[in-house]
Amino acid sequence: MDIKDLTVESEDVELEAKIKDIETPRVVSGKYGQKKITVANLEDDTGEIQVTLWEEQIDAVEEGAEVKVEGAYTRDWAGDLQLNIPRDGNIEVSRS
Repeated sequence: MDIKDLTVESEDVELEAKIKDIETPRVVSGKYGQKKITVANLEDDTGEIQVTLWEEQIDAVEEGAEVKVEGAYTRDWAGDLQLNIPRDGNIEVSRS
């Protein structure tokens, strides 16, 4: 799937893209305690999208890496389309 093909409420998204940049992680408190979170910008030949990364996902990737995302979904976040990777989803480096 290409980034340009994503719409609000896309489910079971699989795509390959490059991590353009990653924001500095921050810690948030929730019902499961404190968790590390950040936002990265993914890009392919068709466009760009933000992806939310949690905990181990942050440590698994780096700026400039080519990644494969599986089992993700999209949502509207503050007027922008954002990609989310649930617990049963995956992001992994395919090339760095």
